[in-house]
Amino acid sequence: MRQLIANLSFDTLLFVTALAVLALGLHTSSTQYLSPQTGLGYALGIIGGSMMLVLVLYPLRKRVKALRFLGSVPHWFRAHMMLGIVGPICILFHCNFSLGATNSNVALLCMLVVSGSGIVGRYFYAKIHHGLYGRKTTLTELQARATALAGHETQLPLLPELMARVEREEQRLLAWGRGGLTVAVAPFVLKARSNGAGRRVRRYVRSAVAAAAVGSPTIAAQRARIERVACEYAERRLRASREVVEFKVYERLFSLWHVLHLPLFFMLLAAGIVHVIAVHVY
Repeated sequence: MRQLIANLSFDTLLFVTALAVLALGLHTSSTQYLSPQTGLGYALGIIGGSMMLVLVLYPLRKRVKALRFLGSVPHWFRAHMMLGIVGPICILFHCNFSLGATNSNVALLCMLVVSGSGIVGRYFYAKIHHGLYGRKTTLTELQARATALAGHETQLPLLPELMARVEREEQRLLAWGRGGLTVAVAPFVLKARSNGAGRRVRRYVRSAVAAAAVGSPTIAAQRARIERVACEYAERRLRASREVVEFKVYERLFSLWHVLHLPLFFMLLAAGIVHVIAVHVY
């Protein structure tokens, strides 16, 4: 158990812990010991709201060089992600997982939308970066991998047609990536098309090896190994081509997400300020 926990990433631990806390809050009535107006319930509202305000420091740290003394950008990214989950959880306990006045409902809805948006953005971010905080993957690197794989075709002299078929499937994937399909559904369509290309190539490999095995005892004896090597080779090339297209798709999605996320966040700040003023004045 301890080894399993050690192998879990920070993201996974944070997400699993957040889900457990949310499940506890949803299935346990907290109205008896938490009140939004006083005590711990009120404090959770202040803590959660303060965490949401601190989120502003991450984009400021990225863009303002004078704030370097606050720490590195990767550390602030991790803090931004953690506060973006812990803060909303505190707010949900503050309001006892229930709706209230109109101003508080607007603030709660904005918070949930921004928090959900952040989780989606984190997924897009991971698709175009090495690991969580590493340097951004470049399209040139992925194309170089596909080109390097293409240089190994002499290793499979028994299947001369395989190279041409793989090349045609690669070109179909890359050409599709230049199309105008709605970017929101592009990852799902790309996955389906890539799987289809893989199935067609595997069918050809099995058929070609079976035909060659009829006239060659040596090939017949090594049939399973030849099929495995040929399929692995084809899948590696198709995977590299798919990654080239995926990079373009997820980079576009991340760009669109960023345009949407920032206004939503400022809307959340405005709604939160209105809520705090309304609570304390009226």
